[in-house]
Amino acid sequence: MTTRTESVDTPAGEARITWHTAPGARLVLAVSHGAGGGIEARDLQALAAALPARGITVALVEQPWRVAGKKVAAAPKVLDEGWRGLWPALTRPGLPVVAGGRSAGARVACRTAAELDAAGVLALAFPLHPPGRPEKSRAEELTGAGRPALVVQGGRDPFGRPEEFPAPGGRHPYELVEVAHGDHGFAVPKKAATTQEEALRTITDAVGEWLARLTA
Repeated sequence: MTTRTESVDTPAGEARITWHTAPGARLVLAVSHGAGGGIEARDLQALAAALPARGITVALVEQPWRVAGKKVAAAPKVLDEGWRGLWPALTRPGLPVVAGGRSAGARVACRTAAELDAAGVLALAFPLHPPGRPEKSRAEELTGAGRPALVVQGGRDPFGRPEEFPAPGGRHPYELVEVAHGDHGFAVPKKAATTQEEALRTITDAVGEWLARLTA
């Protein structure tokens, strides 16, 4: 695996891609961060460490607001604009690109996947609704992505527990994997039956296996 960082000008400002390039890669998984943090998130770092060995190049994307050092995320329209501006750089290797992200980044991937012709969508900790507000559902963003999708969700995520999601299948062609005891950041309590290492392995194994099926 080789690692390099690339700056990309977008209509929303300068963005940044940190490439974790797999030798003989068969696809690119592009994943962005949420509204409350950056690419140092444990799930993003775990994917970048584990997947290149499986022939998957991982591109960790930092949105312009984050590169600029701002503490508050841009509006959804601006996030989408930044992601669209990054897309040509993500497709430059000439490989299929799966659009992904965690939390707000997952929403961006869902909203833009069809128009950008993404090979699939990876939604990590999809914010199905604001905490305590299940009536404010964002399920249509996920089910309307128009591409094969995988949702990886913590079992105790206040933004939407796995059982709150629409049943996959039929009109909702996506898969859902639960990370037992995980919160919105996939942190697990020290007293949980699942260790933090096991939780991260659940994520990397599920994503790796799903991507393998996607490109089979």
